[in-house]
Amino acid sequence: MKLAKILAAMLLILGLVYFLTRNAGENSKVFVDLIFKQYDNASVSMIILGAITIGIFGGYLSAVFSVLSAKSEIRSLQNKNRRLTDELNDLRNVAIDEGFTIQRVENINLGCYIPLYRSGTDCRCWAHFIHFFI
Repeated sequence: MKLAKILAAMLLILGLVYFLTRNAGENSKVFVDLIFKQYDNASVSMIILGAITIGIFGGYLSAVFSVLSAKSEIRSLQNKNRRLTDELNDLRNVAIDEGFTIQRVENINLGCYIPLYRSGTDCRCWAHFIHFFI
């Protein structure tokens, strides 16, 4: 709807510019050399009006494509967000204790990798210290 309002405003401005240029004097004629065609007595106001018209419609088309591509990107991100939310909800609903059993292992040799202290042949490491409380 916003783009339709902008288009209506542009058409109104172009109409006003056209009627203003209709009142221009006959002394404002120039020679225009386009690539494939030449004009001997072209009105300066019509040349300006044509340039403004092409620029306005070019800008309008650019804005339309920009808005449409932004909406497409938003739609794809919303779909991705919905898929990820569904996947997260599925992972939340999975039972954790299925197929897992916890067993206490006695007399495990944890080794002395990080010594807490060492005295003679007796080694007390962090693994033994933690194992004591388990």
